[in-house]
Amino acid sequence: MRVDLHQIVVDAREPRQLVRFWAGLLGGEPVDRERGWSHVEPPGAVRMSFQPVPEGKAGKNRLHLDLRVTDIDAAVALAVSLGADARGTTVTDEQGSFQVMGDPEGNEFCFVT
Repeated sequence: MRVDLHQIVVDAREPRQLVRFWAGLLGGEPVDRERGWSHVEPPGAVRMSFQPVPEGKAGKNRLHLDLRVTDIDAAVALAVSLGADARGTTVTDEQGSFQVMGDPEGNEFCFVT
């Protein structure tokens, strides 16, 4: 038996809007599906799907995405232009540097080098 990661599913109040943020950031074409779902298949990455939920995000994510970039400042500028917000400042440690971000619905993710 083999287990493969098929997709990452994110709860969203507005899947059609949130998928456009992630498509703008990662590439790929947003697809709106039946029953309010949307997804994007970024080049070279697993599909991200967005399922509609009635409630907003409450609390910190238990899981977040680390997105490897070559230029954190440029990645932050792009994400902010698409509707994200930076959380704090860039942190550098023995592993490299990272910047915590929030997508338009508040889901945390990080840019890492």
